[in-house]
Parts: sequence; C-alpha cells; structure tokens
Amino acid sequence: MGGQPIIILRKGTERTRGEEAKRSNIMAARAVAEAVRTTLGPRGMDKMLTDPAGQVIITNDGATILDEMAIKHPAAKIVAEVAKTQDEEVGDGTTTVAVLTGELLKGAETLMTQGIHPTTIVSGYTLAAHKSKEILSGIAMDSSDEHLRRIAHTALTGKGVEFSREKLSDLAVTAVKSIVKEENGKKTVNIKDISIEKRGEGSVEDSELIAGIILDKTKTHQSMTSRIENAKIAILATPIEVRKAETKSEIAIEAPGQTRLFLEQEERQIRDAVDKVIKGGVNVVFCQKGVDDLARYFLARAGIFVTHRVKKNDLLKLSRATGGKIITSLDEIKPEALGSAGLVEERMVGNGEMIFVTGCKNPDTYSILLRGGTEHVVTSLNRAMHDALRAVGVAIEDGKIVAGGGSPEVELALRLREYASTMTGREQLAVSKFADALEIIPKTLAENAGLDAIDMLAELRRQHEQGNKNSGLDVNEGKPVDMLVNEVIEPLRVKTQAITSATEAASVILRIDDVMASAKDERPKKKPDLSDLE
Repeated sequence: MGGQPIIILRKGTERTRGEEAKRSNIMAARAVAEAVRTTLGPRGMDKMLTDPAGQVIITNDGATILDEMAIKHPAAKIVAEVAKTQDEEVGDGTTTVAVLTGELLKGAETLMTQGIHPTTIVSGYTLAAHKSKEILSGIAMDSSDEHLRRIAHTALTGKGVEFSREKLSDLAVTAVKSIVKEENGKKTVNIKDISIEKRGEGSVEDSELIAGIILDKTKTHQSMTSRIENAKIAILATPIEVRKAETKSEIAIEAPGQTRLFLEQEERQIRDAVDKVIKGGVNVVFCQKGVDDLARYFLARAGIFVTHRVKKNDLLKLSRATGGKIITSLDEIKPEALGSAGLVEERMVGNGEMIFVTGCKNPDTYSILLRGGTEHVVTSLNRAMHDALRAVGVAIEDGKIVAGGGSPEVELALRLREYASTMTGREQLAVSKFADALEIIPKTLAENAGLDAIDMLAELRRQHEQGNKNSGLDVNEGKPVDMLVNEVIEPLRVKTQAITSATEAASVILRIDDVMASAKDERPKKKPDLSDLE
C-alpha cells in the first residue's frame, strides 16, 4: 500500500489492546464488587448515595447501590447488570453475585499471569458452574409451608428491618400464598399481582396486607362521598375536559356577547361529557388524565367518586383487579366495559388520605401498605419487602431450599476441589480457582461481623470435611453452626442463579482483549431545515 496509513477509526478514538485492556476491565469490575462487599450479610454496612438533585438514598441492597452509582466503565456496567438480573429473577443475592463475579475475575487474573489463556479459564469456569449446579441439586431439600416464613426472615435479614422481621415475614408469606396459581401440577407466582404502597408516617408495626388495590390519591372534590359500596368503576385513559386545539390558535372576540357564548359552549361540552359518564351507570371514575373543575362539580352532584392523574401502571392494576376495560373514549362507557368492586373508600392514613379498592372482581389482587417513621425507613422497607416476596415466590415455584450462612459455598468449594483432582489439563486450575472464589462469601460474612475470617473459614472447612454439609457461619455466636437448626434457609434458585450469572459475567469480561472508546463528534449534525421541505 506504499506505506500509506489506513485510518479506520474516528479521530480521537481511544483504543486499548491486549493485556492492558484485560487488566483494565478486570480492575474496573473488581472495584465495583469491592464497593458492595461490605454490605453482605446480617452485619453488613449501609451505603449513602446522593444524586445530583441532592436526594439521599441509604441502603445495603447490592442492585440498588450499583444502579444509583451511575457507573461509566463498560466492564463495570456488566457487574451492575448482573446484580439487576439477580434482583429481577430471584430478589435476593444481589450483593453475592457482584462479589462472586469480582472474585472469579481476581482468580482469572492470577491464572493469566501464569500464562493460562483466557478461553481456557472460561472453559474451566463453565465446567465448574455446571458441576456446582449439579452438587447444589444434590444437597437441596424439599421446601414446605413451614419453611416459607424462615425464607422471608432470611431475605429480610441485614436490610435494616430486623426489629420488625416477624411482622414483615408474615405479611410476605400471606401475600404470596394468596396469589399462587397451579396449572398441570406446576405452581406459579406472579409478584406483580402484589402492589406495595408506602407512607412515611406511623410505625412499621402498622403495616398491613389489603385484599385489593391501594392508591396514594384523593378524591377530586370535597363534596364527593368518601365511600361507595357496590362500585361500578370506569377506568379512563381519556380526559373529562374541553378538548384543546392541537395547534396554536387564537380566538378573536369582536362583540361583548361573544365571550359569554364561548364560555357557554365550553360548559355544554363538559356537560355532554359528564352526561356520558352518568348514563353509563358509573359511580366511581379513575382517570389517567385531567378532569375539569366544572366536570368535578357536576360529577360530585351526581354522587360519583372521581380521582384523576392516576399512573398508567395503577390503571392496569385496577383493570386486572376489577375486570374493567381501559376506556379510551367517553362514548365507550357501557355497563360491559365497567369494573366492579365491593367498596371504594378514601381513608385517612397518617396525615394524608389514600384510596382503598376492596372486594374486587379478581380476588387474587393484594396490596401491602408499608408504614414507617421516615421516608428513608419506608424506602428501605420497600426494597426489603420486594426481596422477601420474590424469595418466597421462588421457593414455592421450585419447591427446593438450601441452608444459608455461607454453608452451600463451603460445601461447593470442597466438592469442586475433589472434582478438579479428577481432571487433566489446564482447566483443572480454573476449577480450583472457582472453588477458591466461592469461599469469598463465608469469608466476607466473617469480616463484616468483625470475626477472624481465616479461623472461621478453617473451622467451616473442617466441619464440611466431617460431613456436616449444612454447617454455616452464625455471625451472632461467632462460630459455625447447623444452619437448618438455626432456620437460616434460602431458595435453591438464589444460589444457582448467582453462580450462573457470575460465571457468565466473568466469562464475557475475560474474552475482551480490545476496547475502543469512540470520541464525541465535535461537529454535531445540524437539524434539517423544515422550510426546505415545503
């Protein structure tokens, strides 16, 4: 090519290749894992995060911390995404999966310095992950209704709500058991059928489970009744107000009487809209958009309960609970499109009102009202309750549980080392590093509780070598105990999902050997001049 340089990347693009790229990615991912490591376990610490607007979040939930950190590095984002996936799939174990990913990468870095190729490490890690799931299936036990409360109890531990775990565990188990569906012998739980509303006033002990829907809204007119029995509900996605012009327009008033005529015309339009609602046999209206002041007055006179500016998500929940259709035109308000409920009532909760829709057509709809002294308390409660609901739901669906307290990880490490000794080739080194990485969980539990991690890990290994496969770390007693006896249990899926996700994330990061960061365009494209198109 005559020595002519060939430029294939935009000017200013930063490119990192080879060992430097691998090292940079591993360091970024490990930094994220270290950031959340101190939050693991019952004695884990909290993180305080502030956003640009000054809003403060205090939490030790791994997925929340990584989401709020606004991570920029692409490899570090992979760890954050893994924690988010863990949260969505099983609710609990978000910190575990992040810490495990970081430790797998640490082991891989050691192996790479010894000359082992990343693809060999990935292959060994994949074999170890498959073997781990096989071992976990062997040590897992069948769950029963008695275990569900302890699963919720374990999921809530370390979330800053220890003083009310018994109350919250009962709420979580009762709510989940109420929405279990069984088809062809398989149980399914849709956590979306359980709504969570929070009110930062009162005591956590005031939290309650409601069979129905709770809306953090109020009626739109003071003269409206606060209680409607045998409710016929119109769920509107259209406003009850004068239609505004779609384009900018002006109205010219040329005579004194024209203003009055214009206002009378608007009033007629509102009256027509209200008449359509009344003739439809409606006595409760939930509207996604606005309801005109005059329309509220007329509807209140007709004895109709009205709430507007309802969120779309709440509208969908109301539709599912009451059996009503979401109406997009007032002409569609007919008896067959309406939802039904035994009672729609506005009640005082703390220092404000909330709307309760109970006795719904669909009985599998429940809401949990969380109470607490401050907004920070109820926000933490909300995250903790999400974890507990999901964990209980997963246990019901799979019907399998394992002991907690680091017990499965120590057992897996022991069995994986035995498995590695039967292998030939370099993959056995990766399997051994995988076993070492799993022990970061009991080690971190000990460190966060102020215990000697080396002593605790040595004692746990001894217990498991003697056949005590359920022996885990009791951070309160400061010694290994049988976790089943202490009723510290977790759903099997929490462990299998964490191992699968951590292995996949580490494998993706290890395969990267070239990072190209594109420079911003210094000359942004001009918007087309629409006048040229005319």
